[in-house]
Amino acid sequence: MCLLQYGGNNLRLQTAVKTQPQKLFHRQSVIRCEGPPQNADFPRYYSKKEKKPFPIPIVELRRNARQRMKDRRGKPKALVPPPKNGLLVKRLIPVAYSVYNARITLINNLKKLLKVVPVLACRWCNEIHVGPVGHPFKSCRGPNASLRRGHHEWTKAVVEDILVPIDAYHLFDRLGRRIPHEDRFSVPRVPAVVELCIQAGVDLPEFPTKRRRKPIIRISKSEFVDADESELPDPDPYVPMESILTEENDNRLVVPSNADEIVLLAEETLEAWEKMRVGANRLMKMYPVRVCGYCPEVHVGGSGHKAQNCGAHKHQQRNGQHGWQSAVLDDFIPPRYVWHVPDLSKPELQRELRSFYGQAPAVVEICVQGGAAAPERYQPTMRLNVGIPSTVKEAEMVV
Repeated sequence: MCLLQYGGNNLRLQTAVKTQPQKLFHRQSVIRCEGPPQNADFPRYYSKKEKKPFPIPIVELRRNARQRMKDRRGKPKALVPPPKNGLLVKRLIPVAYSVYNARITLINNLKKLLKVVPVLACRWCNEIHVGPVGHPFKSCRGPNASLRRGHHEWTKAVVEDILVPIDAYHLFDRLGRRIPHEDRFSVPRVPAVVELCIQAGVDLPEFPTKRRRKPIIRISKSEFVDADESELPDPDPYVPMESILTEENDNRLVVPSNADEIVLLAEETLEAWEKMRVGANRLMKMYPVRVCGYCPEVHVGGSGHKAQNCGAHKHQQRNGQHGWQSAVLDDFIPPRYVWHVPDLSKPELQRELRSFYGQAPAVVEICVQGGAAAPERYQPTMRLNVGIPSTVKEAEMVV
């Protein structure tokens, strides 16, 4: 016999042989959130001494490879689809032009928005802040940061501070041999997004590339020959499939004068940012992109180059060689996260209320301060629905 207290009443339960004790269930009310989460964790900061994680673990990659070999056993070899056979994926050619034009539109609009929306950059580190007054957080990791006790020294930011310049080697033949270390200075370098668009079908006269009209003839895994195209008619003269935009000169920029024009410009900039990222993500699923696991070097192609120019942590043990792995979108187009200013009438942030503030990519924060509506996917990180205490004493009362 045992005594169990439940709901303020004493219940006596008798236990016998080969009988199970009775179970008492307590009905609980569960509150489910139908909409997006109220807040989300910030992106993790990876130290320069730490290797980037693989997008897919090695164990899973090997398991999938063994499964593919098992499924192919006893079956005839299938034809290699594009782009592995040297041809272009025709349905992605308009996407490549869209991504290229979206990048140009984003750069031109950011130059205009920087004239009306104040953006500050630290003199010693790569941190930026959107607002007339820099944030007071001691998060500087630049040279002599200990002497300044982690304080930032704010200066005026430029477009390169907002859009991180990620360059890659331009390949005349994306299926050709890997770039050796001796040719690292003779091969031109272009922005990685531009190189991906070129390999996906964008034709730029200043960056010629090889276009095949017949699939390659594969001899082995690493050897192939081009098919005979002499029987085909001569290709048509170069005519771009879509109009290609160009970057505007700083002296010819037309700065918006009233609030309505600033809002329209901010909305157009935010749309170009989303179009560039979504389109680049679609292209990366078909055209492989590699990134070094130790440094920000990016290579657009099936295999990374052989240039021994990695200067990351313990590069002497690797003889300067890169540790190539599959790239994700944030490696290809890294978003610079900044602190979100919840009240534009009071742009000064308080150091004691740091845990209540949110973050957003710099482009998104600039457009939001310019008058555009915050996209739904960034709202959890920006913590728009989190109440911010007005004083420090009120923050100490928050549980």
